[in-house]
This record gives sequence, C-alpha cells and structure tokens, in this order.
Amino acid sequence: MLAQFYPTQWLDSTYEIPFETWYEKGYRGIIFDIDNTLVPHGAPATKEAVELFRRLHKIGFETCLTSNNKEPRVAPFAKAVDSKYIYKAGKPKKAGYEKAMRLMGTDPTTTFFVGDQLFTDVFGANRIGIPTILVKPIHPKEEIQIVLKRFLEKIVLYFYQRQQKKKGA
Repeated sequence: MLAQFYPTQWLDSTYEIPFETWYEKGYRGIIFDIDNTLVPHGAPATKEAVELFRRLHKIGFETCLTSNNKEPRVAPFAKAVDSKYIYKAGKPKKAGYEKAMRLMGTDPTTTFFVGDQLFTDVFGANRIGIPTILVKPIHPKEEIQIVLKRFLEKIVLYFYQRQQKKKGA
C-alpha cells in the first residue's frame, strides 16, 4: 500500500541529479515542482536555478514547471528559467502531469518528475507511471499544511528505506 508513495530515487538536492545519465537512458522531458524543490518556498528564481535550466535545455531536455500555486507565483519563475509551466495543477491528480507531457511533447516513457513532497508530487507522478526523484526540502520554513504532511512522510520514508535495504540499493 505504501509503495504508491515511494520515489524511484531519493536525493538530497535537485542540483545533484545526474541529468546527463537520464538523457542517455532516453528521457527527454522533466516535470519540476518549484517550491522547496528548486528554491525555498516563495523565492524567485535564483542564479543556480537559471543555470540549471540553461544546462538542461543545452543537454536537450524539455522542461515544465508544474505547481499547485497560482499563476502570479509560477509565471515569473517560468519566464526566468525559460520553461513551460502549469499553475493550479491539482497535484496529485493525473491531469496536470498529462498536460505537462503534452506541452513538452513527451510521454510516460520519456518523462520523469522532480519534487519534494510524497503525497502530491511523487504520488501523482507514480499514478501515471513516470519515474520520480524525491529531493529533500531546500528550506525548513513551510506552510502549516505541509508541515503536518512532513510528519506522515517520515513514516512512509522509513518503510521506503527498509525496502531499499532489502533490495540492496
């Protein structure tokens, strides 16, 4: 039952993902969450984020920011990093992920997702069958509803880590 919330990979930061390796495996589209995945919650695009997206586009990736936030938050960030975007995505519903793939011209076999939350980001991507990379939140300051979910995430991640040890990963 908990496996529906398990990420494909769990890393410390978006900025340590071996994107070239994913491209070599045939992936061409990346769906990203923004807050606490690329920058602290509510922060504008940083130089590091802009440079990351420049690098991704140079590699050959299409990108789409997919956020449950409103357009005034998402659009300026997307413009700064030169990415397609979806606001009020309704994660974990499938529709936002499917729309992102349509915008990028990719499908579940050529797309993966990067985000910081299990119950929205990872669960939604898992529902449509795309690989997921869970990253640790960039900053501890979060909205109260997210803080409450983090407690439950710790339980799920405990069992995820046990499963990974059994696999020898």
